[in-house]
Amino acid sequence: MHNIAVHQQSFPVQPAQRFLVFRDMAIIAAAFLALSLFTPLYWLTDFAVMCILVLSFDLLYGYMGHLSFGHMLYFGAGAYMASLALLHLAPNPFLAILAGLVCGAALSAVVGFVVVRTSGAAFALVNLAFNQIGYWLALSGLQDYTHGEDGLPSSVEALWFLDFRQAPVAFGFMLVCLLLVFWLLKTLTASPYGIVVRSIKENEDRVKFLGYNTFRYKWLTFVISSTLAAFAGSLYALVKGFVAPSDVNPLENTRIIFSVLIGGAGNLYGALVGSVAFEMISNLLATTIARWEMILGLMLLALVFWFRRGITGYAYQLYLDRSYERLVKFAQGMGLSLRRQK
Repeated sequence: MHNIAVHQQSFPVQPAQRFLVFRDMAIIAAAFLALSLFTPLYWLTDFAVMCILVLSFDLLYGYMGHLSFGHMLYFGAGAYMASLALLHLAPNPFLAILAGLVCGAALSAVVGFVVVRTSGAAFALVNLAFNQIGYWLALSGLQDYTHGEDGLPSSVEALWFLDFRQAPVAFGFMLVCLLLVFWLLKTLTASPYGIVVRSIKENEDRVKFLGYNTFRYKWLTFVISSTLAAFAGSLYALVKGFVAPSDVNPLENTRIIFSVLIGGAGNLYGALVGSVAFEMISNLLATTIARWEMILGLMLLALVFWFRRGITGYAYQLYLDRSYERLVKFAQGMGLSLRRQK
């Protein structure tokens, strides 16, 4: 009997196919609409914003392999700048979003030249230091603009059919924004740029040997990731109408990290599943149990340790195992034997 080696790897890179991307976007939209049947719309609006934030972090951590403890800095910067634009420029939602995007891009472009030169634990801690500085500025350093602990309220006017005071409108707008971010990241990660970024995660020295400027790719990825986080912050300001220093608190980074680990890092679907799962669990526990923080911590630890590759990674592994079993049966019927290689 002939021996045939079967190689197994998780989430292989495949060329982007427009039909498949639109199909996935339709599935995501259908899933959120199905959740709306038994979940409050204001919860789902928050879920959509959280998904955008976690997707932005997954590009940096899951795809490029750089863990950051300072991602909330750009979320908060986008939220504050959007609120300031609403207060001092015009109560226009699109102007506020643009202001948040520009602020996030400019801030990350400058900070990126410093943090991207580090790696590993140094990268995580330097980002944490910058996040702590931003938290102090929001709390007291720029109190004349941020109003410190009192928070910064804002209001947005109804523009055409966009009235964010209406829960269905706010939910629909956030869902559209989420789908656009998913399409952008799906296209980027499946492009040659995305392949280089994944290669940097696997072995940066080999990528340098091939002649690529890895600093440029890492800096660009950092800027894209942080700008999308600022985009999520600006959307948060539109929906909530209030921004506080707690939205820049470095401790809030744990929510993002746990969401990625629960869903599965390096996989856009995992970021979505992890975000919704984390927010659903935390919201349900907070409304039903008094000491819900301890229960949440134990549940998250169980999820992370039981599903080492996240929920989507575990599901994908089951799919591979079943496919392999079917292939073994087919090969045996053809008089062949298979040996599996990890």
